[in-house]
Amino acid sequence: MSVKFCLRLKKPPKTEVEENSLSLPGGNGVTAILIHGLTGTPNEVRFLANFLHKKGYSVFCPRLANHGEPLHILKKTKWPEFYESVRKVFLGIKQSGNCGPIYVAGLSMGALLALLLASEFPSDIAGVCCLSPTLFYDGWNIPWTKCLLPLAAATPLKYISYFKEEPPYGIKNEAIRQRVHEFYKKAELDKLNGVAKYGYPFFPVTLLCELNQLIKHLIGRLPAIETPVQCIQAKNDDMTSVKNSQFICDRIKSSIKEIFLLYNSYHVITADFERETVAEEMDSFFTRLRSGFYSSLLTGTRAFAKT
Repeated sequence: MSVKFCLRLKKPPKTEVEENSLSLPGGNGVTAILIHGLTGTPNEVRFLANFLHKKGYSVFCPRLANHGEPLHILKKTKWPEFYESVRKVFLGIKQSGNCGPIYVAGLSMGALLALLLASEFPSDIAGVCCLSPTLFYDGWNIPWTKCLLPLAAATPLKYISYFKEEPPYGIKNEAIRQRVHEFYKKAELDKLNGVAKYGYPFFPVTLLCELNQLIKHLIGRLPAIETPVQCIQAKNDDMTSVKNSQFICDRIKSSIKEIFLLYNSYHVITADFERETVAEEMDSFFTRLRSGFYSSLLTGTRAFAKT
């Protein structure tokens, strides 16, 4: 992950934003909201969406605020705007009056937004699935340059600083990784056609600052979360270690909390080798919750924990 600087003197030309959010009506009375990661795209969770939809779920995958816009717009976005993208979809589902239980899952930062939604609407969210949750960038592929973040964040440098994504891009599957690489290696800060499919090759430091603010806010809310939570993470996650999932499970108040580990994936588990396993485990968790499976396993406030 290299660092790039860009001082923009002229406003870039306006570009058309591809609307790639998903809305798939189902027939089993169950709803799933799937949230992509920071600088990502709904395509990250498209496989999961199609899998759950075939099972009968109504599935919604919102495009987070200003994702798809040029970087000079995206980098000015505040974390509450990302959360509002999810909150708005949730409230729309509730107001429709045609939904049964609502489950929420998110990848990376999307997992944090899912937990935040559960903390605000505890009686309306039936379960949360955290996919590669990102509270700390402590994976094996995080470079030494991350130590420069506090310096950049405390100065005007944050407005012109970007991290450039480098292999393996959170993906162990070499075929998928190569397609991402072909796009990323040609990308320039002002020429990002294709972000709707592959996400942004550049990560503005301003957004890392916003992510840190979201993390601080969420950590303060974790002890109040009682919604059932499942964390799914790769043992060899290149960006965020399993400590992230353990941190969440250690602090939430939920009596039902699980950690499921993968052994043939990196960070983007929704698109990597074990994406089908991820989808199956999510569906299994949601199904167990609806069936009352856990009720016979709980004694008092003792948590049922699966690892």
